[in-house]
Amino acid sequence: MNKQNNYIVLLALAAITNSAGVLGGQSSAERPGEKMSYLDNGSIRLGVDLNLGGSITYLANAGDRINIINNHDWGRQIQMSFYSGPVPFTPGGKQPSKTWAGLGWNPIQSGDYAGNRSRIVEYRNDGKSIYVKCVPMQWPLDNEPGECTFESWIKLEENVVKVRSRIKNHRTDTTQYSGRGQELPAVYTNGPWYRLFSYTGNRPFTNDKLSRFTKTWTNLQDADGSPWEHWTATENWAALINEDDWGLGVFKPDVYSFTGGFFGTPGKGGSKDGPTGYISPVQQEILDHNIGYEYEYMLIMGKLDEIRRYAYEHSKQKTPPDYCFEKDRQHWVYRNTADSGWPIRGELNISIDKDDPQLIGPVGFWQARDIPKIYIRAACNTQDTRARLFWRTNSQHGFAKQRSISFEIRPDGQYHTYEIDLSSSPYYKGAITGLRLDPVAVGHKGEYIKIKSITCRNQPN
Repeated sequence: MNKQNNYIVLLALAAITNSAGVLGGQSSAERPGEKMSYLDNGSIRLGVDLNLGGSITYLANAGDRINIINNHDWGRQIQMSFYSGPVPFTPGGKQPSKTWAGLGWNPIQSGDYAGNRSRIVEYRNDGKSIYVKCVPMQWPLDNEPGECTFESWIKLEENVVKVRSRIKNHRTDTTQYSGRGQELPAVYTNGPWYRLFSYTGNRPFTNDKLSRFTKTWTNLQDADGSPWEHWTATENWAALINEDDWGLGVFKPDVYSFTGGFFGTPGKGGSKDGPTGYISPVQQEILDHNIGYEYEYMLIMGKLDEIRRYAYEHSKQKTPPDYCFEKDRQHWVYRNTADSGWPIRGELNISIDKDDPQLIGPVGFWQARDIPKIYIRAACNTQDTRARLFWRTNSQHGFAKQRSISFEIRPDGQYHTYEIDLSSSPYYKGAITGLRLDPVAVGHKGEYIKIKSITCRNQPN
C-alpha cells in the first residue's frame, strides 16, 4: 500500500476504532438529536442530517424505508472528506489527537473525533433537491473548524442519487502541499450489505466477469497491513450488496482508483451498530490554500446487474490520455517540485530546483495498441537536456525504468512539441493505467518547465 492510501486508511480506522470502543469519540447514544431533511421520489428516500453538516445519513427504498447507511459514529455516513498538509496539522500550536496526527489537515463534513459538529451556514430543500453549505471540522483536532466551506447539491432520479460536492479553501497557510488521495466521497453501509463487487479487468463494458473483494476484519491484527482493499475499477463503479444481490452502487465515471471492504460481522447490524461496509472512489489532488474544487458522483440502489447496467448506460465517452492544462491540473500531482499555484492559467508552471522532480498523472485506462505516441507541449529552462516518460499497467501498478522512454528536450525557454514513440518499447503493451513525466534528473535554482498539454493528439509547433 502506498503512502497516499495510508491517509485514507487512517480516517477509515477513525470511524471503525471509535465504534469498537478502542478510542474516544461520541457514541450514537451521546450525540445530540438528529435534525433531518428528506427527499422522496416514490422510488427512494434520502435524508441528510443538518446537525452533521448535511451528511447523507439515510438512504432507503421508499417502500420499506430500511436505512442502508451506517451512522454508528461521525466518521461514517456518506460524506465529504479532504486531505492536505502539513502533517501533523497544528494550527496556532494546537495539538491533534496522537492517534490521528498522521492525517494532517483533514476537514470532514460530519464533525471531529472529539464529538464537535460541523456548522450549517446555508440550506435549502424545495422538495426536488437539497442544497447544504457547512463549515466542516478538522477530524484529528478537538473543536477546530476548517478554513474552508463544503457545499453539496443533491437530487433524485428514479433509483439514483446524483450529488455534486465542492470545497472552497481560504487557508491562511499558503504553502503548496503535495497531492494526496481524496475520498470522493466516503460511503459506509450497514452490516447486511457486505458483499463487495467491482470490475477490475482489461475488457471493461463487455459484461466480463466481476471481481468480489472478501477482506473482512474485526481488529487491526486481522487486517494484515491494510484493513481495506485497493483496486483499479476499470468500469468506474463498485457496489455493496446483501445476500439477495440488492444494495448500493457508487459510480464515479472519471475515477479508476477505488478502496473498500468490510468491518465486523457480515450480514448483521443496523444503522447505529458497529458492522459496516465501506467504498470510496479515490483521486490524487493538490488542494491549494485558495482552491475551489468540486466533483460529482452517483449512488445507485438496486440489484447488482441493475447497478452495472446504469454504469454502462451513463459512462462518459472514454478519451485516451488527453490532458490540457488550461484551467486546472487535470488531476496531476508532483513529487520534489511544485507549480506556481491556483488558479491555473493556460499552463503548468513548474519549478525545477530539486533533484528527481516527478509529475504523476491520474489513474486512467487505455490499450497500448490504440495510443502508440504521446505528445508533450512544453517550454524548458533547464541545464539537463533529457527528460523521461514512464507508464504503468493494470498488472504492474508502479513505475519502473524498464517501462519508460528517455527523450531530448530543448532548454531554450520556448514552447516545443515533443513526440514520444511509446510503441518503440517492447514493454509498452496491454492495458495502460497512467503516465509519469520526469523533466530532468538534477534540478537547479531558477530552472522551470511550463507545460500546456500531455496528449495523444499531435499538435503543430
